[in-house]
Amino acid sequence: MFETPADTPPVLVALSLVSSVLAGVAFAASPTPAPRAAPLAGTVDAVAAADTAGGASREVDADALRLTPHEIAVRSDAGTAHAQFAYGPVVPVREDTELWAVLHGTPPDDRFADPAALRSAADDATAREHRWRDDPARLTVRRVTWRGVDVTLVGA
Repeated sequence: MFETPADTPPVLVALSLVSSVLAGVAFAASPTPAPRAAPLAGTVDAVAAADTAGGASREVDADALRLTPHEIAVRSDAGTAHAQFAYGPVVPVREDTELWAVLHGTPPDDRFADPAALRSAADDATAREHRWRDDPARLTVRRVTWRGVDVTLVGA
């Protein structure tokens, strides 16, 4: 009268397998979170707000990134996120430019004849069209102060 029916163990095993499969499907189907732009903007703001020249770098966890003088945007398959800079405008820097070398540690007087040339290059970089950059690995920020010219360079 209190014995277990013969088909109970196979039914329990089958239910365990089905529930495991359903849990796996649920975890696999959960959406990937959209990338976050706020931590990147915070890194830029920390360097831009400092009293002295300095720099910082941060990994980018997104498929693409766009920098403007007042905002950073990141995107992936899960969506796009934007964050405003509290301390701007900043200078978005492209690869293969004199500003790129300065962003990565070259002294400005090694690349520019005088502070006016640095200011002119920074103004040109700020005014140009800002495009999406695919597969950015790191965001690099450097604040440069050189004989009255004070700029925050940002590139990825």
